[in-house]
Amino acid sequence: MLVAVAKEPPFRRLAKPLIRALPFSPAVKSLWDAVDRPQYLFGVLHAAAHAKDGATSVIEFGVAAGHGLLALQRCAAAVERAAGVRVHVYGFDTGSGLPKGTGDYRDHSDYWQPGDFPMDVENLRLRLHQHTELVLGDVADTVMTQRFAAPVGFIAFDLDLYSSTVAALSILRRSDVPRPRRIALYFDDINGEHNHDSAGELLAIDEFNRKVASTRIDRWRGLRDGRPFPEASWLESMYLAHDLDAITSFVRNPRPPARVWRSKLVE
Repeated sequence: MLVAVAKEPPFRRLAKPLIRALPFSPAVKSLWDAVDRPQYLFGVLHAAAHAKDGATSVIEFGVAAGHGLLALQRCAAAVERAAGVRVHVYGFDTGSGLPKGTGDYRDHSDYWQPGDFPMDVENLRLRLHQHTELVLGDVADTVMTQRFAAPVGFIAFDLDLYSSTVAALSILRRSDVPRPRRIALYFDDINGEHNHDSAGELLAIDEFNRKVASTRIDRWRGLRDGRPFPEASWLESMYLAHDLDAITSFVRNPRPPARVWRSKLVE
């Protein structure tokens, strides 16, 4: 009964700013969308809950001015304090705005232009923590050479273009990048009026699924259940990358139960 009342307006509208201001756990703030970019906190919590040896890596593809990367950094710090899981943060970008891309409809060339979203690199670097790394260059190159300090558990894609997203998704094809059986994914550019499944991130996802048999990218189902704000638009943009080979291997060789820090994430 209490849970049902909590979901009713105006209570939830009044409760949200209080939960945001008071020192509730990251899990509670995530449930109530009581942070900047709740999708990032949700993804970091998922990554930490599935971390191995007490550490995980989280990534933002498409940093631009850095607002998202700084939000991801704050989420990582909050989860580290709450659960004792080391969260390494990586941000990938050209540093000079959007690249030229394909120049046709697949990159929404009527909507985005080369050079959009430039970065003040030096100013942004001054605001990054020790465990946050800014990776600059063509994502098609950097995504294949970058090393990560821990298994990758969450990836946010905010590259706007189909061509850049195709390149970034190559990280899921790297056998030398460890990851849990299911990686949390967020796609920022799939719900605008200009989006369709023959261009942009949606086309990149579809092509990945048709070409890569060992991994399946699909919507994260059931996320709205039990949330005070089930209408939040970011929920539609959350996906999971299911490592089908790893799932099969797990079924044949079950692992020990979850480690202690995972219970701390829901306290």
